[in-house]
Amino acid sequence: MIDVNRYLGAQYVEGGRVWPQIDCYGLVLLVRRDLGLPDWPEWGGVTKKDDGLHNVGTEFVRKLERCEPQPGAVACCYAGGLMIHVAVVVECDGLLHSLEINARRGTTCLPLRRFERRFVRVEYYR
Repeated sequence: MIDVNRYLGAQYVEGGRVWPQIDCYGLVLLVRRDLGLPDWPEWGGVTKKDDGLHNVGTEFVRKLERCEPQPGAVACCYAGGLMIHVAVVVECDGLLHSLEINARRGTTCLPLRRFERRFVRVEYYR
């Protein structure tokens, strides 16, 4: 289990990969490292603009194992057919939550069901 308060001081920067200036994928990379999970590619310069996250992300997840939500799993979030956001699953007080960052809300930790309602589809990968 990790202390999610550690991530609350992040500043959202599109394409950010270095703490404290990170985007949603930068947060995923950081939390996975902190959990001792294998590193994923940095994808420097990849952002949501021009469907960059969708193009790179959908190609990458084809090589991964889809799973049920579990600590460290990455939530790939879709609107229509486009991957538009990623978050990471963490355990808080014995329950699974999504830890995410975006420009409007900053870093948030939400119960999974509440998080999932915001998207057309959410798939989890390890």
